[in-house]
Amino acid sequence: MRKLSQTSIRSHPSGQLQVFEARGPAPRRAKVGSFSQNVEFLNLLPKRGPHAFGAFCDALRETKQGHLEELLHRTLCSFQHLLPPLGCDDDSSLLLPVCESCPPHKQLRLSVETMEHSLDNGDGPPSLQVKPCTPEFYRTHHHLAYRLQSRPRGLALVLSNVHFSGEKDLEFRSGGDVDHSSLVALFKLLDYDVHVLHDQTAQEMHEKLQRFAQLSAHQSTDSCMVALLSHGIEGGIYGVDGKLLQLQEVFQLFDNANCPNLQNKPKMFFIQACRGDETDRGVDLRDGKEHVASPGCEESDAGKEKILKMRLPTRSDMICGYACLKGTAAMRNTKRGSWYIEALTQVFSERARDMHVADMLVKVNALIKDREGYAPGTEFHRCKEMSEYSSTLCRHLYLFPGHPPTR
Repeated sequence: MRKLSQTSIRSHPSGQLQVFEARGPAPRRAKVGSFSQNVEFLNLLPKRGPHAFGAFCDALRETKQGHLEELLHRTLCSFQHLLPPLGCDDDSSLLLPVCESCPPHKQLRLSVETMEHSLDNGDGPPSLQVKPCTPEFYRTHHHLAYRLQSRPRGLALVLSNVHFSGEKDLEFRSGGDVDHSSLVALFKLLDYDVHVLHDQTAQEMHEKLQRFAQLSAHQSTDSCMVALLSHGIEGGIYGVDGKLLQLQEVFQLFDNANCPNLQNKPKMFFIQACRGDETDRGVDLRDGKEHVASPGCEESDAGKEKILKMRLPTRSDMICGYACLKGTAAMRNTKRGSWYIEALTQVFSERARDMHVADMLVKVNALIKDREGYAPGTEFHRCKEMSEYSSTLCRHLYLFPGHPPTR
């Protein structure tokens, strides 16, 4: 209570709030009121405990500043008036986006519960259901695809880092639990044997990924999935100790040299992490039709000398989906989880029955392309994100959910 009473809010002729801090015998002005500064000040209150906001209002009344308490409540209520009705198509019903890589001082987080509820449509993802493929679809497509008939289809690993320590001062990944739960539910519905890891250091991530890659169960299954959810930079993801694990080291653990049980079998990776700290501001669409040139095709060489023993590239049959482009930040909703994982679970649950993985990731890209941040007065307002994937798959990868049907 003593610390709270050292800070006060005063009104300004402009109608904004001004934050003053008492340091020493006389108060001095610390910040001129603006949307982002006022919200940043309000973000400090929850860190003082669940009753801090009420205590602060009590302090205003006790010091005969009840008019400021009223102004503060009007300011909070004004956030609701900034929003159009829930359910519109432009993503304005979402909570403010949070950058996956930015340290706390670069982020704007509306932590007051009344704000969160006013800016979010629901408290989490809907219950997932995966639509099964039909016997006819399997019959007409399996000959073009990787073999996916084993029960379970394969092993899946979901690694989610949420609580961080160390020198990097990495932010708590609010909403990361939603991503984790969504992916575990999705992979189970797709008939994968799911392994989970929480809050691992960089060394622990490497050791446990290596142990997972060496499991003998890979020999009797037809595929593998790995999802990594954390803070990151280009080429690496952070452990909870603030140290980096390079993604190339992860891919190497599952390549044809180090993981023979998965040779010629599809391996899927999904990376929910930043690849830089640049916020994609987006550009305005120019009027007129877009013209896209068709890429040329390069014919393969003919008449190669036949060899007796088949050899494989060191790395093949992999596909990796990234939440964002190189150098850019990934966005996360603190109630509904990250933009990318939400789109991924939506598309896979609806279209795994009749679409191969690469095409589903194209649909994920389309959903991410259309999404837009809603955070008036902040650097994240109308921010964009663009996901991508890379692939060394050599056949179509259909997941064939529900086929053959269980008896």
